[in-house]
Amino acid sequence: MDASDAGLVLIPLLAVAAPLLARGVRPALRVPIIVFELLLGVLVGPALLGWVQESVVLEKLSDFGLAMLFFMAGMEIDFRAIAGKPLVRASLGWVLSLLLGIGIGFLLAPNESVVVIGIALSSTALGTLMPILRDARELGTPLGNVITAIGSVGEFLPLIAISIFLSTRRAPVAAAILLAFVLLAVIVIVVARRASHGALHAFVRSTLHTSAQFGVRFVLLLIAALVGLSVVLDLDMLLGAFVAGAVWRIIMVRAPKSDAAAIESKIEAIAYGFLVPIFFLYTGVTFDLASLTATPATIALVPLFLVALLLIRGLAAQLSAPKQTSTRDRTAMAMLAATGLPIIVAVTAIGVDEKVLEPAIAAALVGAGMLSVLIYPLIAMTLRGDRERVAAVERDLPQGEL
Repeated sequence: MDASDAGLVLIPLLAVAAPLLARGVRPALRVPIIVFELLLGVLVGPALLGWVQESVVLEKLSDFGLAMLFFMAGMEIDFRAIAGKPLVRASLGWVLSLLLGIGIGFLLAPNESVVVIGIALSSTALGTLMPILRDARELGTPLGNVITAIGSVGEFLPLIAISIFLSTRRAPVAAAILLAFVLLAVIVIVVARRASHGALHAFVRSTLHTSAQFGVRFVLLLIAALVGLSVVLDLDMLLGAFVAGAVWRIIMVRAPKSDAAAIESKIEAIAYGFLVPIFFLYTGVTFDLASLTATPATIALVPLFLVALLLIRGLAAQLSAPKQTSTRDRTAMAMLAATGLPIIVAVTAIGVDEKVLEPAIAAALVGAGMLSVLIYPLIAMTLRGDRERVAAVERDLPQGEL
């Protein structure tokens, strides 16, 4: 068995090890599972032990995992809770972040790469934060709603920017194609909102516990259709995955709560139990540690980008904070808003492929994104008293539900 074949066994093994490690350190520190997935991927990858190598199969599964991460983000957003001022303020904050990010890009590399650096530093990893917020019982809280608005904008608008500025087509043509996709997506959303889904809900209910599993199959078709359309139009595939999640939420909003919860549970199992862990583990495996450690100057870029993420996104987050928000919660918002990885991975990969971004800078950006996932949510949840509150909730649960 060579290293590429070994990965097919070791990746599932590491996916099981990550939550066990997270649970093992829980009495001392509540560390997101994503942290262990990234670290374990780096450990077994070519950069260190070399037990797992890059392979076509793992790469495709990782792509599916990334698409599923964005689908889950789109599906879990309650647009009614963030519509209006929260979304407007978050959008203004993102524009400010993009300008500041481009400014930092000019200081480091005054060429075409400034756009890539600006987009990377203006992103927020909503798909990464959603499971953290859910585990911490923060979804639906004032802080959760603010972070959802910031993350929605910080994940969706960078995708728009990628599709326009990093497309293989010229910007005006790319913008026109993007507009066509957005109009089509709006039509799909309007039809999904106004159409009667009684027959669909009934069929989903009738196959919930059979081998047909129509609800799950329909979700996979929806993702494939919109991701495929994005690829055909030369847009970023994550744009289609995000829209697919929003469409599915609208379709299921009038379904019986028990049926919607059952389907959501099955989709979560596929996403967080299978595909998403592969994405984070494979991100660790493919991390270009050699380029990052080639020179001291490149290594120094990692903390620089990490601080830049906090300053740029943290400053933007303050525009979204309610007036009476405490300093403690404002700091937590800044930390969560500065958490970025999936968009950074996507935009730097495109930049390197298009030869507008040096591999060393790309590795430094990804390294900063990985550290932001490792550090910022942990600090934010500690500031929110997450450990004590979740521990109290867990003590009230029957043993079998933990």
